[in-house]
Parts: sequence; C-alpha cells; structure tokens
Amino acid sequence: MNLETLIRLAGIGQFGILVASALVPFQLDWKSVFAALPKLHRQMYWTYGGYVVLAIIFNGLVCVTAPAELAGGSPLARCVCGYLATFWGVRLCLQPIFDVKAFLKTWWLQCGYHLLTVLFASFTALFVYAAAH
Repeated sequence: MNLETLIRLAGIGQFGILVASALVPFQLDWKSVFAALPKLHRQMYWTYGGYVVLAIIFNGLVCVTAPAELAGGSPLARCVCGYLATFWGVRLCLQPIFDVKAFLKTWWLQCGYHLLTVLFASFTALFVYAAAH
C-alpha cells in the first residue's frame, strides 16, 4: 500500500475514533459526575472536549481530502504530518496514564480500548514516517 492510501485510511480511522469519543460522556456518566463541579469547570471541560473533537474532524478531513499533498513531502506537508504525529503521539503517551480499568466492564469496551491504542500507535508511526519522507 502506498503512503497516500495509508494517509486516506488514517483519515477514515480518525473519524472512527469520533464514534468512540461520542460514547465517553455516557459510559463515564459525565452528567451526574460533573454535576458537583462549578459551572465554569463544566463549561471548560466541554470546551476542551469540543476543541479535541474539532481537531480530530479537521485532521480526518485533511487526510481524506488531501492525502496526495500530505504524502508529497513538501515543507508544508511535512509540518502538517509532524503536527499529526505529535497530536497522536501525545494521545498515545497518555493512554497508560489514564486509570480506565474500572470502566472497562464489558468485553467490547476492553476491545475498543485496545483498538484505540493500536490506532493511536499506527497514526503516530504513519505520520512520523510521512513527516520524514
């Protein structure tokens, strides 16, 4: 598979991560858990979450609509791929820090968690390669 195809598939995979992200507020019962927080804290948490979701949407759109440009090796393409590698690399590094065991109560949540880890690692490796290519 060529780099352009891998980047396009990564874009589709990033949209898949949004499906998992949409389940988080329900699985972690944010409504009742955050009820005890001051309003500003709740607003900030949702704002930060919104920024991350919008970043993932934009990242996925760039990968799906401009994979040839990202694979092209121009200085801008390398910078964008470097950003994507950093974005997903930071998320990969956070994976073992989050204490999720109490929330992975079903087999499908456990599988989903491990699939996310594989995706984060794959995206990081792919975009490091594309940035260096």
